[in-house]
Amino acid sequence: MRQFPLEELETSPGSVVQWRPRIRPDAVSGRSGERASFNQAKHYSSIRGSRLAGDPLASWLAVTFEVEGEPDLAALEAAVLLLVRRHEVLRCEFERLAGDLSCAVHGADDIELSRVERGFFASSTELLGFLGDEFRRGIDTLAWPLCMAGAVVRPGAPATVYLAFDHIVSDGMSMLYVIDEVQRAYRAYSRGEEPDLAEAGGYVDFARDQRDRYLEIGADDHRLAHWRRFAENNGGVFPRFSPDLGVEPGRTYPVLSEAGQLLDAEETAAFEAACRAEGGRLFMGLLATVGTTLREEGGREVYRGLMPVSERDRTGRQSAIGWFVNTLPIEFPVSAGLDFGGLVRGVRDAFEEMMRHAEVPFVRVWELLAPEHFDRHSWPYPVNFFSYIDTRKFPGAESHPGWKPALHVWASRSNGANSWFVRDAAGLHFNSLYASTPRARAVMAGIHETLRRTLREMAAAGLVSAR
Repeated sequence: MRQFPLEELETSPGSVVQWRPRIRPDAVSGRSGERASFNQAKHYSSIRGSRLAGDPLASWLAVTFEVEGEPDLAALEAAVLLLVRRHEVLRCEFERLAGDLSCAVHGADDIELSRVERGFFASSTELLGFLGDEFRRGIDTLAWPLCMAGAVVRPGAPATVYLAFDHIVSDGMSMLYVIDEVQRAYRAYSRGEEPDLAEAGGYVDFARDQRDRYLEIGADDHRLAHWRRFAENNGGVFPRFSPDLGVEPGRTYPVLSEAGQLLDAEETAAFEAACRAEGGRLFMGLLATVGTTLREEGGREVYRGLMPVSERDRTGRQSAIGWFVNTLPIEFPVSAGLDFGGLVRGVRDAFEEMMRHAEVPFVRVWELLAPEHFDRHSWPYPVNFFSYIDTRKFPGAESHPGWKPALHVWASRSNGANSWFVRDAAGLHFNSLYASTPRARAVMAGIHETLRRTLREMAAAGLVSAR
């Protein structure tokens, strides 16, 4: 499974059937007064604030995949409905009350799906343009429902299924569980059986627990010691992306999304072996290479960046849908005198130190240690950000070649650059979203080329040593 822009999806023309959750006419009132998580509250206020400021931000996450054989639309509709009913975060309707973000949770049995036939699309370009427009119009942080689904149906051929979500109810890892869960439920329903799915756990409970733990802490709390040291070394909480992207302070820009393959499967395995030989893991060698690439392109001798980590394992909600991400600071040397082994070990030590201080939510850190920037609806300046995921480790990965799953991330505007790195059975891939300025386009092209070349050189060395 890769992550790339929706418009790059290889698909065929077909007829579109679309579903959206809605409240049943005979529904009883849901559970009200629940508090949103810190991520959700900040996301909502940023979107709302950007609109009030006349610089509207918007975003969505989507997955596409195929279901095998002649599609059973009734079974697929039942699978989508089950997804919304099982995961209460998809039934949350948000409202700002008394300065905080509250959510009402609609009851599972109060949800049904509206079904609309959207017509036939005669070309892939027309189809993908329609889907992109639908996601932009239909996914709105400030309005429920916060997800939609559909299928592109072709006579005698597999259907392409799509599901799109606002970030306030999902994250990238959630998308992998969505694919597996919908596929499993679809297969069961198409056989006339009930799906056998384990208890998923709830994000609303997670948000409540998070607020109970961290709402009252102060800037001098001992759990913020690692962040305070990082901020002192960095000159602030936010590590600046370097080299310069040519963005003006206080401005956001349209986003350019670029994706590609860095290594094939054999090269990725060789690079991983080289990392393990130095006592590290693949993502550590990758992050070390990113750090040296940035230095070569005009960056600094010490890499400082933000790194998202999943909170699912720590909270026992492994297969739940929600924004289970904390963002943590990492720093390590990337000076020219270090060899690959020294770089990897530096990342390993920095990562282990980072994970010892993974408790406090990033949004609370932002509010407590950088209050002067907290009311902003975007980063104060381009921020260094690195994300990695190995999709082979998720449920259903053995079926990915047949399902052809893909993750698509879209954002309307940005003042920086974010890069996601994804490993699958075919190798190692990247997707970068960044502010589309002339300088940024040139800088990112150089970074991608240097990174690809450096990784392939390391992989080639690993292949030679393995032989």
